Amino acid sequence: MTLNLPSRTRTFTTVAAAVAIAGATLGAGSAAAATISPANTAFTAPGTIVVTTPASFGVPVSCSITLSGSTSADGSSASITDAKISGSNRLCGLPQLKNLPWTLTPTSATTGEVSNVGFSLLGYNCGPATLAGSFDNMTNTLTSSNQPMSGNCTVNSLSVQPNPAFTLS
Repeated sequence: MTLNLPSRTRTFTTVAAAVAIAGATLGAGSAAAATISPANTAFTAPGTIVVTTPASFGVPVSCSITLSGSTSADGSSASITDAKISGSNRLCGLPQLKNLPWTLTPTSATTGEVSNVGFSLLGYNCGPATLAGSFDNMTNTLTSSNQPMSGNCTVNSLSVQPNPAFTLS
């Protein structure tokens, strides 16, 4: 999926092989490989997620989300080892995450992949899926929108801000 975004926005592709972030490969050679900094650092990334699933009868459900994990020692990826989902909608407290860890891998200074993303909700399995999005170094915001997942699920939108701030290069 190609997104037309402002020039300061960094595009990401999120590959989910079982709702998390694990198993993506770099699309560029190691000499041109993109990196995430700071390397070898634990992070949290709070924000919001809106999903549509059969459990919500096709109605988008907005929840808070906090991803946590660490960047690799060489900055080639980030491992997402946990995600907490909450919110006022009763469905926000019910998802069970699958296939952790998920792997966030930048493929260039403007693209990347999040792999292994999946979850179940009230007996419905969503994912694994590949989620595409963008990262803005200036605002430290990872966003994704309109990302279909198997199981008739969609990540309508995702927006998180890593702490400490990430920089892609």
